[in-house]
Amino acid sequence: MLKSITASDILAPFSAYSHGVVVPENSRLLFCSGQLGIAPDGMVPEGCAAQARLCFANIEAVLREAGMSLSNIVRINAFVTAREHLAPYMDVRNALFPAPYPASTLMIVSGFSRPEFVVEVEAVAAGPA
Repeated sequence: MLKSITASDILAPFSAYSHGVVVPENSRLLFCSGQLGIAPDGMVPEGCAAQARLCFANIEAVLREAGMSLSNIVRINAFVTAREHLAPYMDVRNALFPAPYPASTLMIVSGFSRPEFVVEVEAVAAGPA
């Protein structure tokens, strides 16, 4: 099981994430490339929340191929194109990850490969060797 680390001498996390996560000994790591909010048929929904749900569904598919699930995620890096996308993204992420929370970073970027994309998510997962 993953061990969440929250340092007591720094400000508590702003949302549902951990300051750090200890990966159990003898785990294998899976590094998921950034996933965009695009469906298998190429459809890109409007809105950050809908795209974020697809980002995580795509990550879940990669994890499934490796015999893992979202519960194996230890680190999330997410990128949104504007400040107004922060809350919708975090609402989706927070609904998917109960404690112990993965470590997480969220950044605002100028854009992605196509203008309709507003969020991209990459992840690191750890599972049994």
